[in-house]
Amino acid sequence: MKKVVAGIDIGGTFTKFGIVDQDGKVYAESSISTAKHQDIDTYLDQLARAIRKLLKEEEGRMELAGIGIGAPNGNYYRGIIEYAPNLNWKGMIPLVELFKSYFDIPIVLTNDANAAALGEMMYGGARNMTDFIVITLGTGLGSGIVVNGRVVYGHDGFAGEMGHITVIENGRQCGCGRKGCLETYVSATGIVRTVFELLALRNDESLLRKISFDKLSARDISAAANKADRIAMKAFEMTGRILGRSLADVVALFSPEAIFLFGGLANAGDHIFKPAKTYMEKHLLNIFRDKVKILPSGLTETNAAVLGSAGLIWKEILG
Repeated sequence: MKKVVAGIDIGGTFTKFGIVDQDGKVYAESSISTAKHQDIDTYLDQLARAIRKLLKEEEGRMELAGIGIGAPNGNYYRGIIEYAPNLNWKGMIPLVELFKSYFDIPIVLTNDANAAALGEMMYGGARNMTDFIVITLGTGLGSGIVVNGRVVYGHDGFAGEMGHITVIENGRQCGCGRKGCLETYVSATGIVRTVFELLALRNDESLLRKISFDKLSARDISAAANKADRIAMKAFEMTGRILGRSLADVVALFSPEAIFLFGGLANAGDHIFKPAKTYMEKHLLNIFRDKVKILPSGLTETNAAVLGSAGLIWKEILG
């Protein structure tokens, strides 16, 4: 019987999950709503049922060997989701302990960026690397740091919160309660804020002037930049400058072989990659210049989150 694992990615709106083998083949995928569940117990009950349904379709041919879970503020050491701002369940949620009442197999939890790093290492562009960083550019900014082939968790399980490095003193208000965090400038929501600041400060004609703040997306800004829209192009240049400067600091600490950018904002391609690389090189210590690659993720957007979480548990099982 073939051994497989379940990879689960818990997002604020949806939870995606799939059945994955050791080689990264995804046999089945599905999702349930996260947002509509106010109660953690009813949520886990539906999730367990949905996973069993996927396995039943392969009945008799597969054995579930473990479950890997990526979630906001997921603590690898404790198996607890701690004060996740974008989930309905507040406070400390002992997710691994609760889920083990449904599945008596190894279950491991980490934050979504660390799961992405493990997925990149096992199935993506970092398969032959031991030192690299994955940065997820979505609603916020997450980072998973791998050193000597191991994810850096720190003493409390929360190392790698690059999104909350202060880049502008007394800058933009962040959801964490502080001001000037990197993710308020470098993220899908951050670049929208940048565009509206530029629209207020400049008189350039722009395709983006007709879109309201609530409806404007990073995809809209990227599409406008593809048409040489000055506001959109300036927004990407400003975003890439802040990102590149921050990457130079991180390189000085970890000396990675590569930095992978993943997520909605990374889909803008050269609009974000070129300025990030330029400003990173400009601010690097001489000994690091021209050594660190900035690359797109080697995982497809479709199943990257599931593969990342599956990579988490396979890494635990295989050692």
